[in-house]
Amino acid sequence: MMSLPNILTLSRIVAIPLLAFLLWWPGWAAGYLAAFVLYCLMGITDYFDGYLARSSGAVSKLGIFLDPIADKIMVAAVILVLAAQGVLRGPYVGDAHVIAGLIILVREIAVSGLREFLGGLQVSVPVSALAKWKTTFQLVALGSLILGQGLPNWNVMLGAIEANVPHTVGLITLWGAAILTLVTGWDYLRVGLKHMD
Repeated sequence: MMSLPNILTLSRIVAIPLLAFLLWWPGWAAGYLAAFVLYCLMGITDYFDGYLARSSGAVSKLGIFLDPIADKIMVAAVILVLAAQGVLRGPYVGDAHVIAGLIILVREIAVSGLREFLGGLQVSVPVSALAKWKTTFQLVALGSLILGQGLPNWNVMLGAIEANVPHTVGLITLWGAAILTLVTGWDYLRVGLKHMD
């Protein structure tokens, strides 16, 4: 059923190639600003598709299936393109910030597989409050990293290092999301292990 919430969800999936295209050239500040606007719009539709589905009683199996997929594809696409273009780089540890992105990707794949396994056993795994914080950190991190490339001159001095403000916020919150990812991933795994006898 193509209800408005489902159309909003599908619009996020359709917009992902355009988002990836805009992120492909790190030196293209205007492209990254456009990508930031698109990323924010995709985040807004993520909120409203769920809100509209619940408030209008239009929750559908298609929406339940597509919504988490749309979120995971968007996050994976942004992390992969930013890593490929060298955006996940910063002071002191250089390219090691890619590890935070990798932790997030591995957890998303593992939890998706775990949910599929438990779904076959009729066991549901509710989203915890900590997992919602993880998602918030993740979305802020990726948005900040995109904005940092769009505003390359928004810099401050941190000791002897000149740092781009949104980029630095993005790297810090990306590691915060990675840490929460490990904690929540372990929580989900513990639930899953109880059903793997």
